[in-house]
Amino acid sequence: MERIDLLNTISGSNFEGFYPAAWDLKRIDWCCSRKPEQVYEREPWWHKDFQPVCAETLEDFNTLMGHEIAYQIKLARDEGRQLIMIWSVGPMGMYRWAVEFLKRWNVDCKHVHGFNMDEWSDADGNTLPASNPGAFRNAMETAFYGPLGDLTVPPAQRHFATRDELPLYAPKIADLRAHGAKFVLVWGIGWVFHVAFWEPHFAADYSGMDEWMKATHRVGAKLHPMTIIQNSITSFKSRITLVPARANTIGPGIFMQADYTIGGVDGFLPVRNMIYQGMTLWVTLKYGPDMWIPSSVMPQLPGKLFFIKPLAGPLEADVN
Repeated sequence: MERIDLLNTISGSNFEGFYPAAWDLKRIDWCCSRKPEQVYEREPWWHKDFQPVCAETLEDFNTLMGHEIAYQIKLARDEGRQLIMIWSVGPMGMYRWAVEFLKRWNVDCKHVHGFNMDEWSDADGNTLPASNPGAFRNAMETAFYGPLGDLTVPPAQRHFATRDELPLYAPKIADLRAHGAKFVLVWGIGWVFHVAFWEPHFAADYSGMDEWMKATHRVGAKLHPMTIIQNSITSFKSRITLVPARANTIGPGIFMQADYTIGGVDGFLPVRNMIYQGMTLWVTLKYGPDMWIPSSVMPQLPGKLFFIKPLAGPLEADVN
């Protein structure tokens, strides 16, 4: 008997037209059907210095990812280089540990230039006030810049994705790199496989991968409904009416220029064995580079993608 699931019930349902037009749902399903040990099997498009890194628990995940961030900051300082850091606000638990390691090693961040990758906005790109508890600027000030104390990044070297400043990211980063700065990207992945808030449906606006790769940013970008739902759960305690439907965000013209990447997928709730980012992990690693699956291009860059062990699956039904 043919299985009853989304793939053979979508025609004529409310899901028709809901997912981005060029998603290959059968390929997505194939990615998710892999065995847990296959998560490490290298694909031809992976960069030779890209690797998935498993963490047994959320606590391990936060510690390992935080250590990697702190290490890259220390490494650049020891090399006498300026350092561009693009910050993700999701996941967030690693920043506590990045601060802890930097303090233990007594590493100051005077050489760091921090760029928030995105921010909630209205249609015109106006962002939440910095004091708003839901603002990404507030999150970085509270979780990283503030706790570092005297070791922190100078205020003039902190950049936020406002309507006025976001368009200046690309030239600022290019100038820093021209003077020898290293570029490290900290990134997470959304349910619809976005990096920053670079959503999959944006691909419809580009003639192909070459043009898509050159796009540096969007102001007041329309977010996918699944992004709104995910963030209502992870950041707004289920209150979906508080989640903006738009955001300012960097694009592949910036994040694909990184010299090194520190990625994280942490969507697992051990209390109910609830896996909500297993598909996110597998499709990112196994789908193959495609502008309709933004995170699928990330394994082409050097770096590490940290994930919590249960996300590797097996991703099978469980009603317990």
